[in-house]
Amino acid sequence: MLELIVISTLNGILFGMLLFLMASGLTVIFSMLGVLNFAHASFYMLGAFFGFQISRWFGFWPALIIAPLLAGLLGAAVERYGLRHVHKNGHVAELLFTFGLAFAIEEIVQIIWGKSPADFRVPESLDFPAFTVFSTNYPAYKIFMLAASIAIFVGLLIALKKTRIGLIVQAALTHPHMVGHLGHNVGRVFMMVFGVGTALAAVAGVIAGPALVTQSNMAALLGPILFVVVVVGGLGSLPGAFIASLLIGLIQTFAVSMNGSLAEVFGPLSPDYARTWLADIWNVTVAQIAPIMPYVLLVLILAFRPMGLMGTRDT
Repeated sequence: MLELIVISTLNGILFGMLLFLMASGLTVIFSMLGVLNFAHASFYMLGAFFGFQISRWFGFWPALIIAPLLAGLLGAAVERYGLRHVHKNGHVAELLFTFGLAFAIEEIVQIIWGKSPADFRVPESLDFPAFTVFSTNYPAYKIFMLAASIAIFVGLLIALKKTRIGLIVQAALTHPHMVGHLGHNVGRVFMMVFGVGTALAAVAGVIAGPALVTQSNMAALLGPILFVVVVVGGLGSLPGAFIASLLIGLIQTFAVSMNGSLAEVFGPLSPDYARTWLADIWNVTVAQIAPIMPYVLLVLILAFRPMGLMGTRDT
């Protein structure tokens, strides 16, 4: 039992930090531009495939730098030549634009790399057990994923709160005309923010690609839960996204490892109910409902705290 708790805690924190790597970029984009980017998970997928391709040519470490830069440049181009023109038509037009962009990126990825999983492997320099917990060897690559996520979180907080660039970006959101009168190019600031946000998603893709399966539907698999993280944490709140990521990661990881059911706790139903739908619910295990738990949490948050755990805007 103790081994299960320790391993599940480590895996839950790791999964939560992976979610934060993705959610951080989406949170930055929304907090600065007010755009809820439905194609954000697609840039995560692009990062994984860019990283896979570049790692075959130059190795993993150059791919970790080059792939996010390429995705960031692509994201900046999307903002400059797409979203900027759509923005004048309101948020619905922005949502529809990014929604269609997500489908377009998925189709392009399938055309270039196909539908089969890519052979994106952990780099040899990190392919060893970092330590042993009871009888389980914990991979060094997972520790690297955790350290990279924490470093990005700290770096984003410092950049947004303590640097001159962060102050200009935040001021451009609330007072764009004043920032423009001070000599700053507001359009360029917004383009940079969108590019950085998509680059962060690509970093998550490059790091998660070797640990998870790199395939053309990976955006659809993690995309929905990404918005759960952002809403639960609070739209636009980076610390909120961090807390929500860890919370959801731990909840889902522990739920998957639990096989308990109401039947085990309270005993079997009487024969009168054995053939009814109530018997099915009575015998469902916690592991079987683990995938829906984040969405149950989302419903509860929207019902009792619509602005999220640390948000300042109504969702």
